[in-house]
Amino acid sequence: MSRLTPSSRAARARRAVAGVCLGFFFGSAVAADATFTVRILTPETALKAAQAALKKCRDSGYQAAVAVVDRMGVAQVMLRDRFAGPHTPDMAAAKAYTAVSFRTNTSQLAEATQAGRPQSGIRNRPGVAAVGGGLMIEAGGSLLGAIGVSGAPGGKEDDACAAAGIAAIREDIEL
Repeated sequence: MSRLTPSSRAARARRAVAGVCLGFFFGSAVAADATFTVRILTPETALKAAQAALKKCRDSGYQAAVAVVDRMGVAQVMLRDRFAGPHTPDMAAAKAYTAVSFRTNTSQLAEATQAGRPQSGIRNRPGVAAVGGGLMIEAGGSLLGAIGVSGAPGGKEDDACAAAGIAAIREDIEL
């Protein structure tokens, strides 16, 4: 049986500590890559945005529906004014879903997907609404969700209502 000298014990201890440290740091790096942290709107924040968008539409004389979806396109809030058309809730939800799904505001998507353009096939996807009125909700470089409005006389007016909804929560969602 061999005896360890004090210097060889110290060398072994240093190697062991170095091995544990390397394992910890490399293990942490692997674990960090295995998950991803996201920010999601609270239901209260989504409701606040929808209410502000609906108020903007009402103040402008429009009966509309407003939908807010999370970053995955799942509905969080749906509001429909009492005289808004029966199609407006579905259309508002489709606009919000489209904005978050394609990570672009729907007015820009409407332009990019015109007939004869390379992206025109996007319009044939189920649930896609390539018309104005869907805006992404972003803060701190993250996509948090989207808001869709339907019922104003055109896409620009729907966009203005949606923008008012985002403006109402801007302070709440910024880092």
